[in-house]
Amino acid sequence: MGNLADRIEAYLLRILEESDEGFVVLQRGVLAGEFSCAPSQINYVLGTRFTVERGYLVESRRGGGGYLRIVRLGWDHDNQFQNIIRQLIGSQLSYERALGLLKRLLQEEVVTTREAALIRTMMHPDSLDNGVVNPDVLRAHIMKRILITLSREDLN
Repeated sequence: MGNLADRIEAYLLRILEESDEGFVVLQRGVLAGEFSCAPSQINYVLGTRFTVERGYLVESRRGGGGYLRIVRLGWDHDNQFQNIIRQLIGSQLSYERALGLLKRLLQEEVVTTREAALIRTMMHPDSLDNGVVNPDVLRAHIMKRILITLSREDLN
């Protein structure tokens, strides 16, 4: 089943799905032991595949009693995920981060495949490389406007 990072991700996704609370608490060392890998490999998976753009918050405490808490953010009516995303987008958004967020919107069925394709086209570097001084600034502004529109539509 793919490489080690894929197996770790699949495991974490599975236990998150099985969790009634919407989060899991794990110890990095124990998890690394289960996969016979260095804790840095666990950090890599968390840092690249469990990002806010993809709908996760990861809280980490290091040390003897250290733990990892992975929380799955939902597209809910209190706008928790939307508000966090708008704050974290900040004033700039790279194309890669935009794609991660778009993937999450698809998973949550907030956008259709066709809508996602249109948004991806708008966010693509070629679309924004038309004399724009800083495409990441424009991309952030566009994505925030899209999220505002989607959250309003979701509540109606």
